[in-house]
Amino acid sequence: MAEVTREGTGSKGRGLKTRAVEWMARAVAGDRLDDLQQRLSDLEAEVQECRQLNIRLAEVVDLVEQLLLPIAAQDQEKIAAAVEKYNRTI
Repeated sequence: MAEVTREGTGSKGRGLKTRAVEWMARAVAGDRLDDLQQRLSDLEAEVQECRQLNIRLAEVVDLVEQLLLPIAAQDQEKIAAAVEKYNRTI
């Protein structure tokens, strides 16, 4: 069995202090990785929310476009159809 010395274990071992520092560094790196993975998940959720909002905005813009010309022409049928189409997407 290898003898434990202040410098390490046996002739091939590294110092206990060095091993402790390496272990702590790995633990901190692991925590940092966990933090980064959580942040990535949060950002992905935010991107998805932005995509949904952009889709919703595009639908509203389409509705406004569909309403502008019929309103100018006082075409009540087209106005009602555009509003109904929008209401179905809500």
